[in-house]
Amino acid sequence: MRVSSDARVPRPRAGGAHESAAEESRAYFERARSLVEAKLGELVPPETTEPISVHAAIRWSLFAPAKRFRPTLLLAVGETFGASAERLLCAACAFELIHTYSLVHDDLPAMDDDDLRRGRPTCHVKFGEATAILAGDALQALAFQSIAEDETLDPGLRVALVSELARASGTPEGMVAGQAHDLAAESLTDVGESELELIHRRKTGALIQASARAGALVAGACKVELEAVTRYAFDLGLLFQITDDLLDVTATAADIGKTPGKDARARKATYPALYGLDAARERARSVYEDACAALKGVEADTTLLRGIAELILERRA
Repeated sequence: MRVSSDARVPRPRAGGAHESAAEESRAYFERARSLVEAKLGELVPPETTEPISVHAAIRWSLFAPAKRFRPTLLLAVGETFGASAERLLCAACAFELIHTYSLVHDDLPAMDDDDLRRGRPTCHVKFGEATAILAGDALQALAFQSIAEDETLDPGLRVALVSELARASGTPEGMVAGQAHDLAAESLTDVGESELELIHRRKTGALIQASARAGALVAGACKVELEAVTRYAFDLGLLFQITDDLLDVTATAADIGKTPGKDARARKATYPALYGLDAARERARSVYEDACAALKGVEADTTLLRGIAELILERRA
């Protein structure tokens, strides 16, 4: 599926008073997912490409049923400020490629040692540890290649996006740092709220925040708009992880596509473990309100972005 130069993700028509912002955002997610997965299909080599085992592992992990939250957020922010889907899609796919790489490596025995992801056996269970490591490495490299070779964007913007993605993926304040902190916290008994929030904001929040910023950068958002989106996504990332913590306690494997209760068994630092379910839900509501408040100064219509925050607050999977 290819998109024209002025294409946008189709927005659902207003459904009246009975359709919430979250419901509109859910419909947008479905449409965005189709665009993202079609573009990923163009970017990723087919399984028949040598080395076949690595490309089969990549596609097994990448095209498993997934929410595509990060690329959809990038598309939503970019379109909020006037960018077309065509100019946003390669960057959106790059964030999904990085996210999938992180899941493949996160599930490895040396990390979180899980055997279920996105409703399927994890990559190392299906293909072996060595192939899973190589698949993750290849996904990471392809993410940066996708941006670097995107001819719909000028070279300076490509460099800015590569920098944004690299900072969010690595250290000292990105995803890799968050994973390191998370692993270190398993051996601690006195993890407090500040340490827990630091883990969440880096391990999950950094890539979510960068996704939103990337959409704004492609759209040429002004400084005030970029700052507002940054604050919004800062809180959205934390909200996503708090609700993920809650689902690990309350949902089934069929709901979330991965092994529930894993955090508790691994003695991971989570909001439910630290404060209990009720306080974790209250914290999620507070962070949701902060995210929405960050958008108040933006002149563009932010209904879709507020709806995404509501959707995350109410997520059941």
